[in-house]
Order: sequence, then C-alpha cells, then structure tokens
Amino acid sequence: MRRVIAATLLTGAALFSGATVAAYPERPIRLIVGQAPGGATDIVARPFAARLAEELGQPVVVDNRAGAGGIIGAALVAAAAPDGYTLLVGTNGPIAIAPHVTKPGYDPLRDFAAVALFSEVPYVVVVHPAVKAATLGELIALARAQPGKLHFGSSGQAGTPHLCSELLKNLTGIDIVHVPYRGGAPAQVDLVAGRVQIYCAGFPGLSPHIRSGKLRALAVTAPRRPAIMPEVPTAAEAGVKGFEVSAWNGVLAPAKTPKAVIDRLHAAIAALASKPEFEQELKARGVERLVLGPAEYRDYIRRESARWAKVVKAGHIVAE
Repeated sequence: MRRVIAATLLTGAALFSGATVAAYPERPIRLIVGQAPGGATDIVARPFAARLAEELGQPVVVDNRAGAGGIIGAALVAAAAPDGYTLLVGTNGPIAIAPHVTKPGYDPLRDFAAVALFSEVPYVVVVHPAVKAATLGELIALARAQPGKLHFGSSGQAGTPHLCSELLKNLTGIDIVHVPYRGGAPAQVDLVAGRVQIYCAGFPGLSPHIRSGKLRALAVTAPRRPAIMPEVPTAAEAGVKGFEVSAWNGVLAPAKTPKAVIDRLHAAIAALASKPEFEQELKARGVERLVLGPAEYRDYIRRESARWAKVVKAGHIVAE
C-alpha cells in the first residue's frame, strides 16, 4: 500500500510539474541586465524585452543589476530558481572574459543554460582627430615609430574595450599604453578632449562623436561593414586579419531550467528576431541581428571564452 501511495504521489508531482512547464509563462519574467540604465547592453535589452513580452504574452521586466563588469547580475541569475522567470542578458564581459581574470563565483558553462544569442554589437577603433592617422594601417605605423607614446583608453581593466586594444597589440606587435577608466563615459570624455588618443568600443556609443567629427573612425572589428556607417572599412580590409571584436547579447537561464521552458523561450526569440521591424530597431542602434539556438549559443560561448583566455594570458591581465 505504501508503495502504491508513493508511486501515486510521484506520478501526481510529475504531472503537476509537466503542466506547470506547459503553461509557461504564467507570470512576469525578470530580465537581468548587468549594466546601469542607458548602458550599451541596456539600450539593446529594453526593445528586446518589449518584443519578447509580446511573443510570450507576459511582461518581461528589465532589472538593472550593475557592478563588477556585469558579474553581479550574472551571479544573481546563476543562483536563481531554474524556472524560467529569472533570465540574464548574457554578454561577453561576465561570461567569456571575467572567469579568466577573476573568480566570479559561477562557471559560465556549468551554471547557465544557453537559450539564444540575438545580437552582436560591432566594435570600432577610433582616434582623436589630432592623431596623424587616417587609417588603421597608418595608426599601426605611427605606433611603431613612437613606441610607448600613444595611449588607449578603456572602460576599465579587463573589460572588452581593454581586451580589444590588447588583441590589436598582439596581432601587430605595437607598443601602446593602456589607461583604464571607471566606465565608458569618462573614457570617452578624455578621448574627445585628447587626453588619450585611441579607443575601441561599440558603435552605438561612439557613432554620434564620429558623425560630429570629434572622433575619427579607422576600422570596424567585424567581418562586415556596419549598416549604420558603411564607409568605415573592416579591420581585415585594413590589413589586420583576425582582429574581430564585438559585444554580443544573448539570453541565459539558470542551469537545470527545464528543456521545455528553454525551447519555449528560444521559439519566442526566434519569432521576434525574424520580424523586420526588430532588425531595423537594432540597426538604428548600430547593432547587428544574429540568432543562434541553445546548442549553437553554448558552442559560441565556449569559442569566445577560449579566444579571450589567450589574450588575457598573453597580456598578463588581471582584474583590478
């Protein structure tokens, strides 16, 4: 009798669990963004969240948990209940870079379930107009002629803008001096003022300064020229092959989130990403649409992690 009762209870629990998953989502979903409002990730996450809510039929609320280069937000999601109601906008900083420079308290492949990658933000190398270089090749030649004289700013130690410049150094052998700031905004202020000469970051934040003439764009670190500024050549076109850097945005859930929930989320993201109006929203911000499913996104993270591990090791980079 006890065995019958136990079996009945287990069957009932399984049916209840299956029904709960099948009804997903039944309440609002929290989308964690590891940046402050208005940051590069935030300006992509908000229109994405609004359209995802339309597809799922439930509100998707952006929750900004800034700090430690995105690690705080990522750690929060890694420790959340695996029910699909707390998700992370996964980016390269806390997912592919941070584990190689510090101990973030989570393992990107063990503690998260990949849902989908939905966009990439191409990076661009810019200089202050006073720098006598109109192309990336000319900048490299200038740096070789003046080793240790040119300074590149970044949003902070071990962030993607920092590693972008480190990758350029690795590929070309030039000697330029890193100047870390506490965020992209103060770095750009000093760049526009000419206190640092070089910067490498995403198009959305830099395009207004490029268009106004306050900064000069030398090359985009992407396989293709960006739709927002097609006159800027790629790094490969400028003669530096392998110099590819982007800030990518995807959705990650806590590990052990049911497959049915992952599949439901992926289907919704694929549906919204197929809509021309969403693609136009991204392009208006200098962002490229790139949709990868769970398995592809997981492999993408693995490749990105391995690539940046080499750059971190070569540059002896550690967290502040």
